[in-house]
Amino acid sequence: MQSLHLGDLLVRNGVLTSTQRDEVLQAQRTRGGPFGALAEEMFGVSAQAVESAWAEQYASFAPHVDPRKVEVNKLALDVLTRRQAWQFCILPLKLHGDDLVACTTQEHLVRALKFAGWRLGHATQFVISDPQHLGEALCKWYPMAGMTPDVVTKGLPFIAA
Repeated sequence: MQSLHLGDLLVRNGVLTSTQRDEVLQAQRTRGGPFGALAEEMFGVSAQAVESAWAEQYASFAPHVDPRKVEVNKLALDVLTRRQAWQFCILPLKLHGDDLVACTTQEHLVRALKFAGWRLGHATQFVISDPQHLGEALCKWYPMAGMTPDVVTKGLPFIAA
């Protein structure tokens, strides 16, 4: 499996030039530190651009699933309220002891990870889904008035990232 490097993604996304990427890599070798933090410090790259590239990197190696076809453990569903599931576009799938496997989309990954780290009492591993499929699964497992798959695919003001 070929890995996608954060710096290469930032170059591909037009955030850094290849020369700037190489300068960040040199700084990383000399003084250490995370690539994204160095890119922010050295070239004013926004945290949002780094997070977006990181989500793309994570999604490239994370398992991709169709949550409409995955067996969902009902105990895992109790980890989130309906509102939280929709607001953060997270579908808990199963619990392994204290560890949670949950589904989100690449577009919602950063927000989902921040929420899981801040609010959930479980180490959480995310798998990635197509937004439409996640929206349909959320409708099944967390039905809520006014919520449709479009909330995941197009967003609503209160859940926009």
